[in-house]
Amino acid sequence: MKRSLPNSADLRCQYEEDYQTRVLITKELEVFLERALAKMNSHLTIKGRVKSFHSFYKKYLRYLRESGADKTKIPDEIGIRIVCPFLDDIDEIKRIIKTMFRVIEIEEKGSHYTFKEFGYESHHLLVEIPPVLGAKYTKKSGETFAGEIAEIQLRTNLQDAWAEVEHELVYKARFAPLDTTMRRKLAAINASLSLADMIFLEFRTYQKKLNNQLEKRRTDFYQKIEGVNDQFLYEGLPQVQGEDYSRPPREFNSHSMDDLLLNALYAHNKGQFKEAEFFYSRILKLKPVRQLEALVHKHRGMASFAQSHYQKAIDDFARAQELDSKSPQPTYYLGVVYSCLKDYSNAIESFSLSIKTDPFQKYCFFRRAQCYFHISDYPKALSDCESALSLDSEFKPVQKLKNILLDKLKL
Repeated sequence: MKRSLPNSADLRCQYEEDYQTRVLITKELEVFLERALAKMNSHLTIKGRVKSFHSFYKKYLRYLRESGADKTKIPDEIGIRIVCPFLDDIDEIKRIIKTMFRVIEIEEKGSHYTFKEFGYESHHLLVEIPPVLGAKYTKKSGETFAGEIAEIQLRTNLQDAWAEVEHELVYKARFAPLDTTMRRKLAAINASLSLADMIFLEFRTYQKKLNNQLEKRRTDFYQKIEGVNDQFLYEGLPQVQGEDYSRPPREFNSHSMDDLLLNALYAHNKGQFKEAEFFYSRILKLKPVRQLEALVHKHRGMASFAQSHYQKAIDDFARAQELDSKSPQPTYYLGVVYSCLKDYSNAIESFSLSIKTDPFQKYCFFRRAQCYFHISDYPKALSDCESALSLDSEFKPVQKLKNILLDKLKL
């Protein structure tokens, strides 16, 4: 049976009638995706495009050759590309897309390549344009775009870079590279980019673990020193009931500072303060860079503080301040320790230095106000309360202290 040839002029006219409407839908899809993916921590690039008639027609003819079916609907007339920094971002984006769209098909392009081959990897999702959006727009024929299909491509930055280069060198070229040496070079470049993606993901995973542990450690510490009441802070802290570490902590064979720091933080967050101190001390013996050394002294000081070893805490916080004078935290922590020792003169000096470094610390003003209160300097205590309340007018502990001061001053 003789196959009828397509009429390109009629197809062009039909295609271009609705081209501008597809452009509007594509822009709306971009905004729709940007809003839905805004909560992700990674920086994403979202770009939409509508196939030109030339690209549409080439694909249309390819479908005719392959299947013989007169398929005038190409599933990627509207396309959105989302480019992200890390491999695990792709899984998160997929998960979000599945909650937003009816997914028709998912294709993992490039997943079949061996390490000896070259070819870009990309994740393609065919999705139905949301009915609310599709029904807003009408074609020249009178039909709406409800039920139309769009393609969403997901790639990492490196996958996208390779895809662009490969498209120019191979896909658009009249001849693919036949020389074995040349093909090996291209395969090596592709493998290097894939390896880089995996290394970046490994590094990011480690960073997440470290940041989670640091944040938990910081949160726990603040809860102890900033959530306590005045009596608890100034009458001395109870001894922390932790595990019995009469035996020396187990030996740790890794010499990696990263591993040592993670182990220190894990132990610290479990309340195993002596083991945490052991790991912190091991890191310091390896002579870390200045920034890490300051961080380790600060956290070792926290572990000492939790055990009421105040002089050891003072030594570590003071050293952290020497190493990182631009950070307000070590001097704030020093002020807290001195307050526990009822050494209000040194506490006020430390809090003042912390405020000089960062004047937007409501808790620092509050702690200094308490010190002034304890030495009966009520006007200065009231001034610090006003400063803290200017930063947070709903700060209830400060409001309570302010009322006490107003009563003392008979104001």
